[in-house]
Amino acid sequence: MEPKVNYVLVGSFVALLGAAMLAGILWLGKTDFRGAYDRYEAYMRESVVGLSVDSTVKYRGVDVGRVKDIALNPNNPEEVLLTMDIARGTPIKTDTIAVLETQGLTGLATINLTGGSRDAPPLEALEGQEYPVIKTGPSLFFRLDDAISRLLSEKGLTKLLADLDLAAKGAAEVLDEENRTALKRTIKDLSDVVQTVAAHKAQMEQGLNGAAKSADNLVKVTASLNEQVPILLARINKSAAALGTLTEELAQASKAIGAVVNETRPELQQFSRQTLPETGLLVTELRQLASTLTRVARDLEREPNSFVFGRTALPRGPGE
Repeated sequence: MEPKVNYVLVGSFVALLGAAMLAGILWLGKTDFRGAYDRYEAYMRESVVGLSVDSTVKYRGVDVGRVKDIALNPNNPEEVLLTMDIARGTPIKTDTIAVLETQGLTGLATINLTGGSRDAPPLEALEGQEYPVIKTGPSLFFRLDDAISRLLSEKGLTKLLADLDLAAKGAAEVLDEENRTALKRTIKDLSDVVQTVAAHKAQMEQGLNGAAKSADNLVKVTASLNEQVPILLARINKSAAALGTLTEELAQASKAIGAVVNETRPELQQFSRQTLPETGLLVTELRQLASTLTRVARDLEREPNSFVFGRTALPRGPGE
């Protein structure tokens, strides 16, 4: 009997195997059909050695697409036409520039897009263009090669030799006999200075040691001040608080004295108007009384019996 074969199972296995092989081929080819891309063109005026189809296109270092085709410009053989697929949504502006960059020592090249300011309008295809054309800029190697070529050209080499000859003449003029003598004198003076410094090396070391000790002492003084200043400030604050309290008490006392003076002002005015004049008259009378008592006391000292018998009559003179 012939074995029964499940053709549906075999067919499913073959289909899955074919799909897996197709996915592997697409992955190895770095082709991604899951995203949407916009196509752009660029014209390079330098060699694109190291650049190949499916080379990476970067925007400020970020992968945004692939190179799809590399060919000479049919209208200008000095240019290379690059066709690129760039992820849709990448901000390709009118001032965006494509530059060829070589990665390290491998020689592999990529396209790096730079520029693209915020205010610039998006890049669109002009009339007669199939795709938008991105401007290109010279790579670093191209600029170096161009500079070296200009330098090593006949005109550049002649100018370089002329500049060297001019520099040699200038050096000869600078180093004439007078300047050489001055240079020798300067070197001798420097030698004398070095010898003087060497002779006073010990003194300089002592000075440096002294300066180091002074710095240490200054550090100690600063530390001490850092410890004492807060205490002093606290005392000053306490004194200021006490002074403020005393000022407030004096203000209160002056207010109380002012209130007392205001209350006794009528009595004081009466005293100054009536009592003071009477007191002045009393003092005057007391002075007169004191003067009289003084005369009486003197008379009693001269004639004590006059207090009892009265004053003795004075003898009459001749003819009275």
